[in-house]
Amino acid sequence: MANMDGKICIITGSNSGIGKETALALAEMGASVIMAVRNLERGRAALDSFHHETKELQIELMQCDVASKASIERFVSEFKSNHNSLHVLVNNAGAVFSRRQMTEDGFERTFAVNYLGPFLLTRRLLPLLKSSAPSRVINLCSGLYKSGDFVLDDLQSKRKYSSQKVYRNAKLLLLMHTYTLARNLEGTGVAVNAVLPGFVATNLGKNSGSRMQGLMFGMMKPFQLSPKEGAETSVYVAVSSDVEGLSGKCFSKKQVVTTTEISNDESLQKQLWAKTIEILGLTDY
Repeated sequence: MANMDGKICIITGSNSGIGKETALALAEMGASVIMAVRNLERGRAALDSFHHETKELQIELMQCDVASKASIERFVSEFKSNHNSLHVLVNNAGAVFSRRQMTEDGFERTFAVNYLGPFLLTRRLLPLLKSSAPSRVINLCSGLYKSGDFVLDDLQSKRKYSSQKVYRNAKLLLLMHTYTLARNLEGTGVAVNAVLPGFVATNLGKNSGSRMQGLMFGMMKPFQLSPKEGAETSVYVAVSSDVEGLSGKCFSKKQVVTTTEISNDESLQKQLWAKTIEILGLTDY
């Protein structure tokens, strides 16, 4: 077990599933863990379960809805007021919705949770990640990205909405962003990598708003990895000395894997970066 004493880690979506197991594993290694969750009540329940299992964990609960620009900004401001370093950021939060929904910022919700949120949160935390280097950013993707499409003029699925298709597209975008950000951060000491956790039994389907989709996810659970098994690669990429110096990679089962041609297309990656900056109303680096 790696020693993470003195390390500060943020894990989004950590009240259940892979995120919860990642938070627990890092805390048990001695890290100070910030559970960034949308729902504080569920977050407290997860935190309570940790304290029943073990003692003296350094875990802090903070609210962060990655579908909301204002919530991300509040979270970052509060985090910076209490912490002057950050060593690991795990963008774990994910969701899929059966019907097209819009966020308070006017973004399609699946796109916002799975792509825009991680993009903006990482960007806002980069100064701390750089000053704390060597540091690591881990983006939780999905093997479903392989059937995702890159449609630059319809990133928010205005023309046609299919919940699974939009989710796959968002995970492809997050993988492409991982590669772009890793290139942009070369020489800073901040490593950026993606993880494909495998077919894991999580609460993903419960976010959908569809009873049928939730039942379908539930029926598949006997064939899925446990959340603890699903978290193994995230934890490995967060702490292992074997990963030191590696950036711009995608990991599955603790191994670097080659991803699809479209995900590695630098021209498309640059177009996506520019469009995302425009959508979020940001200025580039």
